[in-house]
Amino acid sequence: MAAMKDRVAQFELPAKKGRLCGGGRSGLPLSFLLFTLAAVASAPYRQDAILVQPKSGVQPEALAAFHSAHASKVLHRFANLGGLQLVAVPLNETVSDAIARYQRSGLVAFAEPDYEVHAASTVPNDPKYLDGTLWGLNAIHAPEGWDVQNSASNTVVAVVDTGVRYTHQDLTANMWVSPLDGSHGTNVLAGTTDPNDINGGHGTMVAGVLGAVGSNAVGVVGVAWHVQIMACKSFDSFGAGTISSAVAGLDYALANNARLVNASWGFATNSFALSNALWSLRTAGIIVVAAAGNSTNDLDLNPNYPAGYHLDNVVTVAYTMRNDTLAIPSNYGLSSVQLAAPGDQIYSTFAATDSFYLAGSGSSFAAPYVTGALALLLEKFPADTYQQIIARLLNATDPLPSLAGKCATGGRLNVANALRESIQLRALATAPDGSLQLRVLGNPNRSFVLQTTSDLAAWTPILTNSTSNSGTFDFTDQVSAGLARRFYRAVALP
Repeated sequence: MAAMKDRVAQFELPAKKGRLCGGGRSGLPLSFLLFTLAAVASAPYRQDAILVQPKSGVQPEALAAFHSAHASKVLHRFANLGGLQLVAVPLNETVSDAIARYQRSGLVAFAEPDYEVHAASTVPNDPKYLDGTLWGLNAIHAPEGWDVQNSASNTVVAVVDTGVRYTHQDLTANMWVSPLDGSHGTNVLAGTTDPNDINGGHGTMVAGVLGAVGSNAVGVVGVAWHVQIMACKSFDSFGAGTISSAVAGLDYALANNARLVNASWGFATNSFALSNALWSLRTAGIIVVAAAGNSTNDLDLNPNYPAGYHLDNVVTVAYTMRNDTLAIPSNYGLSSVQLAAPGDQIYSTFAATDSFYLAGSGSSFAAPYVTGALALLLEKFPADTYQQIIARLLNATDPLPSLAGKCATGGRLNVANALRESIQLRALATAPDGSLQLRVLGNPNRSFVLQTTSDLAAWTPILTNSTSNSGTFDFTDQVSAGLARRFYRAVALP
């Protein structure tokens, strides 16, 4: 049976100290400035067993008696490794509890989790990844994410753009095929089923960023190594189109069961037709990833669309540079933009020939990083709603100083964090009686046990609760208020 991959978040509340008026942005008392946040385990580990090394000089009978007294069974002995043992964790204990118990016994040199190890078999062999050209993939921690999930072969992603060169060597194997006519999408401008990107290239570049074939030993690799790219040609080779052509592309995506739409374009004027189309996609659970645009505008004040629609199925993306700063041309907006992704000199597939590649800059190429990540999330968590998938993405961003106040998360895409289970604990406020308000941030609709201790030895559960669709819940601990020093941790339940 596969081991659970839960995380444990923990921090310490020191003894109460004087208050600092206006203590930073949150105005919290001084003691909160001394919180230390640390994961008990930074990598997945088995929940049913731990590794125990007997201390030199300890008689085997003494350790065996300790095992027996605590209903712990030895699963394996490594006779040639100093008597190292793999010991089962009793059903009524957590891994942390079992480790603490053995450490207190004085019988062992160490006790530790049985961490999981992944072979580095998911590194793609695509030349432009290996030579470092695809810097954006490292910036968003895609390689670590690929250890968890690199394929979204069952997920249909509509690229509503200038079309896609579907014969390109790095795209052809990932093109969606219509079960009705065998085409790869639609050309709404010509009224045909041929969405080829001729004399343009923008849509082909977008497609390569999100889903160029991975590990085929040619060219580049997309965020999703395998995915079904539906080409919806709604704009001409100069990137020009109309509301009706954009809506026609969205309508095709809706009618043909796309799960995601990449919209690396925008209109300066609001449109009922466009907003209604996006609402129809929302009703169907389709996520739309919109480029923020490149006019150095605050979209909260000067919106463009679809980026400016405050719908919960629209994810708007700004773009960052290699030095982790928000690009000067990139639009932004604390309430209108959700996150950022790399968008400077992004090397991708191009439509000139079947083996041509080109670099481009702008939020147009930041958006498909997010689209590819969402495709992996949809594949990894198929039972999640679109709101839950988006919450996983937004709760996992890397905070960047340059993004503070510029987008809702203040962070850049982190693929690895989004694909892994995660837990964070944050302090919100204290009351005069010493009670503490905390926030748990984790994956959406997951159950967690909150525990506290004053000595890091005996942990006491104080609450079991589940996160909301946004991946959070708050609680106030009044029970432990009398303790001079206390630690907290959140443990994810299976």
